[in-house]
This record gives sequence, C-alpha cells and structure tokens, in this order.
Amino acid sequence: MRFNELNEDNYLLFAIKNYDNPQSLTQDDFYEDLKRFNWINRILKKYKSSGTLNIHLLINHFIILYNVFGDAATPLLFYKIDCQFWSIVKTFIVYLGRLPEYPKTDLHTIPLDIELLRELDVI
Repeated sequence: MRFNELNEDNYLLFAIKNYDNPQSLTQDDFYEDLKRFNWINRILKKYKSSGTLNIHLLINHFIILYNVFGDAATPLLFYKIDCQFWSIVKTFIVYLGRLPEYPKTDLHTIPLDIELLRELDVI
C-alpha cells in the first residue's frame, strides 16, 4: 500500500495486518509500538525548533518500527509523520536502505535532507 492511500479509516487495520512482533502478545504492546510514530514526530519537532537531533535515538525508533511492521513501516511513517518532516524521514529511510526501488511513487520525489546526510556522514 502506498502512503497516500492510508487514511484515518484504514491505517490501523493496515498496521495490524502487518504487525509481526513475536515478543508482543497483547494489544497494549501493539499500541506501545504505534506510539513510536508520535515519539518520532516529537523528536523531529524538537530538531526543527532547537537544531539538535538525537540521531541514534531516531535510528533506534526506525529500526524497531521496521522490525515489527516490516516494509509496511514506510507507508505508515509517511502517513503518521507530519509532512513538514518528510524530507528528514526519507533521509533516514534511505540511510537504512529501506526505500523500495520499485514501484516508483511520490516518495521518490521527496528531496533528501542534505544537511542531515552530512551529519550521518553519508556525503
């Protein structure tokens, strides 16, 4: 599913269908994992206002989301994260090697955050 196909009516069902956390046995665990999207939003808001970014904490959240939601984490991230942060989100997704090459979607037109790439020592 593409990120622009998710909406308030179907994102939760999409997340449930793609949730695979062998250590999670309860609904509370699922919702705790969903909170990571809110935590990422908070970290990115703080980055925009203060200019400081806890890169390691953010990478940990991304990795956990990909571990429990698999490839579905990508559309969920772009649905749940404020669009003003999409360039940053895409930069981390590319850094982690999780941006699908095909099919080409609107995600591929979102620019990378060049300054963040420098901080990640990619360029």
